[in-house]
Amino acid sequence: MNPMLLEKARKSVENDKVLVNLVSSRVRQLNAASRPLVETDPGMGFIDIALKEIGEGKIIPRAIEAAA
Repeated sequence: MNPMLLEKARKSVENDKVLVNLVSSRVRQLNAASRPLVETDPGMGFIDIALKEIGEGKIIPRAIEAAA
């Protein structure tokens, strides 16, 4: 897991429990052949891809989405 991607994702989702659930859900989707929403580097794991997507604002929790 890339610590820089983690820190960027933590700035987008400040609650650690929500972040863990969001990453977990997204990793399951990626394992089920969902396409990444961001550019990926060779060798990036699904956790890093999920963290990058969250850090770039491509994926947000539903509670934040509903408030916006």
